Amino acid sequence: MAIPKAQDLAAWAATRTRKHLETDRIGRLSGFGFTKHADGYVYRPSTLEEAREVFEIARSLKRQVVLRGAGRSYGDANIGSECIVLDNARMNQILDWNPVTGVIEAECGVTIEDLWRHVLEDGWWPPVVSGTMYPTLGGVLAMNIHGKNNYCSGTFGEHVLELEALTPSGQILILTAKDEAFWAVISSAGLLAMITRVKIQMKKVHSGDLRVLPLAPANWDEQFAIFEQFEGIADYMVSWIDCFGSEKGAGRGAFHAAWYLDEPSEHPRTLEQSHQDLPDTIMGFWPKSMVWRLLKKFNNRLGMEFINWSKYASGRILGNGKPHPQSLVGFSFLLDYVPNWRNAYLPYGFIQYQSFVPKEHAKRVFAQQIKMQQAAGLESYLAVLKRHRPDKFLFSHAVDGYSLALDFKITKNNWPKLQQLCHQMNDLVLQAGGRFYFAKDSTLRPADVRAYLGEEALATFSRFKAQFDPDNLLTSELARRVKLV
Repeated sequence: MAIPKAQDLAAWAATRTRKHLETDRIGRLSGFGFTKHADGYVYRPSTLEEAREVFEIARSLKRQVVLRGAGRSYGDANIGSECIVLDNARMNQILDWNPVTGVIEAECGVTIEDLWRHVLEDGWWPPVVSGTMYPTLGGVLAMNIHGKNNYCSGTFGEHVLELEALTPSGQILILTAKDEAFWAVISSAGLLAMITRVKIQMKKVHSGDLRVLPLAPANWDEQFAIFEQFEGIADYMVSWIDCFGSEKGAGRGAFHAAWYLDEPSEHPRTLEQSHQDLPDTIMGFWPKSMVWRLLKKFNNRLGMEFINWSKYASGRILGNGKPHPQSLVGFSFLLDYVPNWRNAYLPYGFIQYQSFVPKEHAKRVFAQQIKMQQAAGLESYLAVLKRHRPDKFLFSHAVDGYSLALDFKITKNNWPKLQQLCHQMNDLVLQAGGRFYFAKDSTLRPADVRAYLGEEALATFSRFKAQFDPDNLLTSELARRVKLV
């Protein structure tokens, strides 16, 4: 069903006197992994005042509200059954840009792609990016995303100079890092206030390329040794893990370190958008929009075991230890190389499970997680290892350690068994003092959340919830599942 455009304020105000919401606003929405769906009443305001009016409608009709950006959270953090869905996509104006200082001011619906396209030709780049360029700033900050440079640059929220947020009670908050609420609203999974405007410090760059060094570690020991080797000198680090590797090959994969480049030219060609745009075809003729159909044929245990082995074997032979240039977009947004790649997981979708473990326990915990998957016959088809540092945001997922992100295909019959596996992995992570990330979650239990966030953080959240959202309007299926509201 088509989602209608935002109406004018007079029409919206008239709905306050109605006993029911318009049925033509009903839309079935899902998280990015296609595993959770919910029907909601979708509103897409284009101004702050229209967003405020949505909250007024919700309060008058006693409906809860779910905040939604680009829908890139994998599970159920951006959907809510029978809720009003406040979609920020039309609040997408860049309000101010200073190419001298690198400070940009933008509305919540501006995407990471909008940011880099606006600033790169002036020699700037977003300080932290996720693996895809499509999330909106509202969602980016609600989840406080991290990237491949988290260990040295922190989360996105650490580069925010000022934000404006609209509370469900109608209050406008102007927050900076000096305010306690700044550290709570950012990371709160959209449960305290709607971030409407943000001012961010961009990263100065002199080239649109990075120098990338690929290596092919053969096991867990080599993986962690390489991360430690490059931690103090590389601008980015990331490693793919083959979850089908076992015994001496357990933990094998493909590691990449990357560095910013300096170019003497005042306006190097690499800063142009044409240099950054991802190609539409493979080998110059095969449309990438069709690649997911081929991936779908291999999207089973046997096929993915072969693909993972091939990727590792080719990495050992081709380019191992040989630096090469790669565009910022090409290196940063691997998830965007194949359009609609997630369709390869249809009809039942997939989940991503990401855990964050202190460095002294990470190798043991991640190795055990892979063994548990193999024993259950539920190997992750894609696994990514990253290095992290802690931060002081209220719902922080970060630790002084590492994260392992795991993609699991859902089939007609494996969901109960996969949930059990995830719960067992949760227990292992919590015993090691680890944490989790709401943007990636589909399986956390209420006790897991209380254990990793801690009673002090939850008490602080409750205090701000009572202050900013006394009618408990803001919710989500995730918040209901883990009993945050």
